[in-house]
Amino acid sequence: MPPAIPIAITGVGAVTPLGSTSIRTVDNFFAGHSGISKLISAEFADLGVQAGAPCACPIERVLPPHQARRLDRCSQLGLIAAAEAWTGYHSCHFSGNQIGVVFSTGIGGVSSLIEQLHVLEERGPAKVSPHTVALIMPNAPAAQISLHLGASGWLEAPVSACSGGAEAIARAVTLLRQGAVEVVVAGGAEAILNRFGIAAFAAMQALSRAAGPPEEASRPFDAARSGFVMGEGSGILVLERLEEARQRQATIHGVITGIGSSADASDIVRSRPDGIQALRSMQMALADAGLQAKDLDLIKAHATGTVAGDAAEATALAGLLGALPAEQQPWALAPKAVLGHLISASAPVEILLALEVLNRGELAAQANCPNPIPLLPCPLPKRPQPLDSPRTGSSHTALCNSFGFGGRNVSLVLQGASAGA
Repeated sequence: MPPAIPIAITGVGAVTPLGSTSIRTVDNFFAGHSGISKLISAEFADLGVQAGAPCACPIERVLPPHQARRLDRCSQLGLIAAAEAWTGYHSCHFSGNQIGVVFSTGIGGVSSLIEQLHVLEERGPAKVSPHTVALIMPNAPAAQISLHLGASGWLEAPVSACSGGAEAIARAVTLLRQGAVEVVVAGGAEAILNRFGIAAFAAMQALSRAAGPPEEASRPFDAARSGFVMGEGSGILVLERLEEARQRQATIHGVITGIGSSADASDIVRSRPDGIQALRSMQMALADAGLQAKDLDLIKAHATGTVAGDAAEATALAGLLGALPAEQQPWALAPKAVLGHLISASAPVEILLALEVLNRGELAAQANCPNPIPLLPCPLPKRPQPLDSPRTGSSHTALCNSFGFGGRNVSLVLQGASAGA
């Protein structure tokens, strides 16, 4: 079998609880800041959940107010990230039919749906906005990005809950390998940090109700974890085939060398406890990249901070890494401790952080995990420290995992910028 075509990351964009750009997000992450804070609005007072991870939404960077009002916050966040990721370089080198957009959201424009339901109940059907359907449909963020960029080559909006952003990136890799388009804008956005969103996730006992400082509420892989913290935001990667990106002298932030996916077929929201399908997803991604577990420098874990989900992921990682001696275990990275859970935006934002770890050769201290669960085979950094020399090739290598409600598992193999030199 011929080696899989490597895919270059030539643009990045983000708006997150840690910052309103990718640069601010990364800098605040390495500075040890948290984007999680107390939910102070009265709408949350009776819900029993104290912590959330909001972000700014500076849509004025992209659209004037009269146009922004016709977009749900979810679409606005996606457009902000897309505007950062899509640079003058991309505009000069690609025309409409060469550009694809694959962009995910787990739920879509729920804030607009709630608003228009209130209008219907309080003011009657004649006052419901004619823009309602375009505001709430799950493919609205993808479509708005396509419109904004003039991307007519491909348009797709995968919906797979917490793994949606990773699925969008994996799908983009596949499209580029097939030659369907020349460049893909891929990622995800989510904006459900509202009374309804918190109430719905709290009802299924997924959210942390920790009574301590809010910035300590998200505790992935820790023995005292009690659920995740809801966040919001967007993350985007611009992807091209590596060889052509080199020829165009693009700025290469990193390279995706392998993708894998599977389905638990076990439960609609609970991860399969034995982790067997999550393990299969990881093994497929490594095989696609032509690598083995011993070649990994870093695991970017999904690690939501739920009791069952973290245990299932740790079990899967033990299946992948358990044969390696302690000194050969890759480091683990669990960004939701400071980002909260951004649902479909989680994967692209967290991949951005993992990419920066690879490129800097530097680990940030893991927050909120003083007592890692014994099931987890790989260590979490207790303090900032350098990565050792790359275990294979010229660049450090990470395996990035995303596991979504519905049982969707997606794994990606990521290498730093030097792999694209």
